[in-house]
Amino acid sequence: MTAPSGAADDRGGSGAEAGGRGVRVPATGRRGALRRLRAALLLTGLACGLVMVSVVAAGVGAYPIPAGQVAASILHALGLEVGTPPDQIAHTVLWDVRLPRVVLAVMVGAALGSAGAMMQGVFGNPLAEPGVIGVSSGAAVGAIVVIFTGLTVLGHWTIIASSFVFGLATTLFVYVFARSRGRTEVVTLLLTGIAVNAVAGAAIGLMTNFSQDAEIQTITFWQLGSVSTATWSKVAAITPCLLLGLAVIPFYARRLDLLALGEGPARHLGVDVERMRLVIIGAMALLTSAAVAFAGIVAFIGLVVPHIIRMVSGPGHRVLLPAGALGGGLLLLAADLLARTVAAPVEIPLGVVTAALGGPFFFYLLHRTRVRQGGWS
Repeated sequence: MTAPSGAADDRGGSGAEAGGRGVRVPATGRRGALRRLRAALLLTGLACGLVMVSVVAAGVGAYPIPAGQVAASILHALGLEVGTPPDQIAHTVLWDVRLPRVVLAVMVGAALGSAGAMMQGVFGNPLAEPGVIGVSSGAAVGAIVVIFTGLTVLGHWTIIASSFVFGLATTLFVYVFARSRGRTEVVTLLLTGIAVNAVAGAAIGLMTNFSQDAEIQTITFWQLGSVSTATWSKVAAITPCLLLGLAVIPFYARRLDLLALGEGPARHLGVDVERMRLVIIGAMALLTSAAVAFAGIVAFIGLVVPHIIRMVSGPGHRVLLPAGALGGGLLLLAADLLARTVAAPVEIPLGVVTAALGGPFFFYLLHRTRVRQGGWS
């Protein structure tokens, strides 16, 4: 496994130790300052863009609410008397319908974007993504098993727990099956994803065939993806999953940079590679499973966002992982806004929109990777 282009520069800028001798590589000079400035601008720009799109998305719909009133209502809830808040009807629409959907879309996108960045880092493969390699489908099978059997052992957490177990099992299976001679093979990873998606599709189809009408509608929701049923209780339920999954970023971002050098050099620099992999795989499974449990199968967010971030800031994970969360939330929120407005009053399934946007991008990445490697053989 080779280090991505620019990875060494990013590590040098962080003052990483080289060669195991405790030699510091200081982040000095104009290049390091520009890199840090670019990272700061990227994170700030994504955060500002996320806020602006959120305000717009909260105001757009069958009952339009001006962006100024949306912002005033949110600021009023924070104790700041700024602007003119909306009337009572608009207030009800905003806080009971629009804002839960906006917040859930952002959280699901953040989970998928960061999970994709983690997966590409720990697998050492730029084409790894929860939907492409079948992790999302595996987690969806777990959710649909609960719907099909009617289990309520853990209350509303039952679907999340089942999704997590199936998602974790799928992640571990794909990881073990695609590893060969200390690296993850591109072709094996993609073919494993195809097989996992096929098996998961067969299982979902079988359960759909024996389901009642109400269950079929719910299963269809999971297959196509949507955040249209968002509520504040669902936002509250996904929050701890998201926070736990994202908690690994401060501790493992630099270690993922070192892993890009190869397992041997990473161990020589003090990285417990196997422990790191287990922790990150668990975090990926939790993030993906939580996203699938509340929004269904939404593909390509975890593939598109990390690549766009790398084009701007380089491969350093200390920027890539938080930017992946912000970018994932921004992209999924924009996709949801497009899904409910482009053919209004009909709403296009969210998974269809992300697949239409991400599919061509995946073809581009597949072609570029093949050209760079000189073919798959």
